Amino acid sequence: MNRACPQPAQPVRTFSQLLSSTPRGARLARLLTVTELQSWDVPPDLTERAELVVAELAANAVIHGRIPGRDFRLALAYAPPAEHLRIKVTDARGDRRPELPPYEPASLGDGGRGLLLVAALADHWDCVPYPPSGKTVRAELSAARSISVPPRPMQAVQATGCVAEHISGTCGAPAVPPASPVHSGICGPFSRADFTPAAHLVGDA
Repeated sequence: MNRACPQPAQPVRTFSQLLSSTPRGARLARLLTVTELQSWDVPPDLTERAELVVAELAANAVIHGRIPGRDFRLALAYAPPAEHLRIKVTDARGDRRPELPPYEPASLGDGGRGLLLVAALADHWDCVPYPPSGKTVRAELSAARSISVPPRPMQAVQATGCVAEHISGTCGAPAVPPASPVHSGICGPFSRADFTPAAHLVGDA
């Protein structure tokens, strides 16, 4: 009697990178996310949602979670069978936890709009402490959830390359001088200073 051979379980794909707490570091987080997810054959709709979520969380880490000399970490974990993605962005400011504003037009100033977008795109998101003094914002996304992705602000993307800079009000920063790219497949310019060595982990003394 013929029996079907069990298929080996597909391993969870993971990625982690420390990045400089600068607008350029936030852009790089978004671009790295797209490159990694495409290399893992993640469905395009899930990749696009993840790109927007990472852009927002990285921008928040740079704008609201920055401490001079500290950096932020981007971590991705993708489970292929379930088409489930977990995003983690860790910064050094555990005392500044993100808060979702009330969904009212009068409340939608520059602050909090990004979190409303994250809440709309993610299945679930939360914020947990990162010892000794940082925090990690986590977002869960799955391909099974069908939603309409908000249109990109293309004018801001063309000007800065970063959706989050437009949404967070940082669009229009001075252009960064060209530098040697250090990651194949990533449109730069980025320098090695944007990638942080392990000695500068967030929360370390």
